[in-house]
Amino acid sequence: MTNQRGFILGFLLFSMHIGAVAELPQYSDESHLGVASCASSVCHGSVRPRSSTGILQNEYVVWSRLDRHKNAYSTLLSAESKKIAHNLGLKNAHEADICLDCHADNVAVGKRGSRFQIEDGIGCEACHGGAENYLTSHTDKGVSRDQNISNGLYATDQIAKRAALCFSCHIGSEEKIASHEIMGAGHPRLSFELDTFGVLQPAHYVVDKKYSERKWAGSSLTTWALGQVEAGKQTLRLVESKLAGRQLFPELSLFDCHACHHVMSEKKWRQQDRIRLPPGTVRLNDVGFLMLFPIAKVFAPTLQVGLHADLRELHQRVNSGGDVKEVVMRLQKTLDSMTSSVSSNSADTAAQKVLDELVSMGASGQFQDYVAAEQAVMAIDMLLSTVGARDDYDDWLDSLYDSVEEEDYYDPLFLAEVMERYLSGNSVL
Repeated sequence: MTNQRGFILGFLLFSMHIGAVAELPQYSDESHLGVASCASSVCHGSVRPRSSTGILQNEYVVWSRLDRHKNAYSTLLSAESKKIAHNLGLKNAHEADICLDCHADNVAVGKRGSRFQIEDGIGCEACHGGAENYLTSHTDKGVSRDQNISNGLYATDQIAKRAALCFSCHIGSEEKIASHEIMGAGHPRLSFELDTFGVLQPAHYVVDKKYSERKWAGSSLTTWALGQVEAGKQTLRLVESKLAGRQLFPELSLFDCHACHHVMSEKKWRQQDRIRLPPGTVRLNDVGFLMLFPIAKVFAPTLQVGLHADLRELHQRVNSGGDVKEVVMRLQKTLDSMTSSVSSNSADTAAQKVLDELVSMGASGQFQDYVAAEQAVMAIDMLLSTVGARDDYDDWLDSLYDSVEEEDYYDPLFLAEVMERYLSGNSVL
């Protein structure tokens, strides 16, 4: 349980159109100079954090010693990756763009500086943008942050941009996706939540007064809520781009894996109100939408009815092969409104309400799908921390993580039973 728990844990709007992908560092115009250009001890390579400047200056050392992104490329040299590459008919994984797009800073060859090394994996510029035009200016006090952003610095503090960057690999984008073919070859199922996985990264910055004066900094609850809305938007983009005009077999990675991959003798199908599709249906993976329900109820209650109706219609249109564009547009408008509602409210005061709503959903059996339960457990952990009650519910939280320890044997009834303990007051042991 502990390993699984460690693994799971381990405000600008942007366009829905494909053009938004071009803003990501991998596709930008600026050249990438390589992590060696950031590694000097007087820049970001200090062995110890410093307090004399606005940054810690040990960012390179934190990344090189602690950050799993550094090992993204070396993963492609593993026996598992070699097997996946063989199954896909590739010469190898470490030279294939389909793998390098998410396991390295795979910019075009012509945009690689003399010190750039693809072997560095997900390095500084993969997230912060090609440093060609800002390498010298970003340390100049006379140059504003907006000017540096214009010069190619990627604004990772802005939730929409951070989400677009992280989701491009951890959910998929129009340009790159862990397709059903790739997963069929052996690639693990993707699991991601913006706030939780962000918190788990070894911090190479401190959110203090100076940081907040220069950048956006929100609480975990606000980051989670906005991240869930952006995940919904990204899912809509994928549905529109990958399922429109589909062939006999659509891009199956967008559907719920466990709708097909389960033991045939298990009879645990239940009608779900948000879907209303018959047994045997290959269901759209709606994990990018499910957490929106408690967010809407607390932050934007007037949007609840339309959100439920439109998501149900999206499921039905995808299932029937119908045109999804109209319902996608309605949902995008709803999610834009939700972004505004979350951004304009004091999120932390709503933490207990969101927590109670999530637990109530779980206790009533609304998390039938494993991916939904997984997201709910991560959210509940964060919410308990936000309300200052995590230590009080530690044993109960262990039981929650136990309920999602093995996805192939996930039992929604057990999860509902654990959730009910919280509501009945039997969760504090």
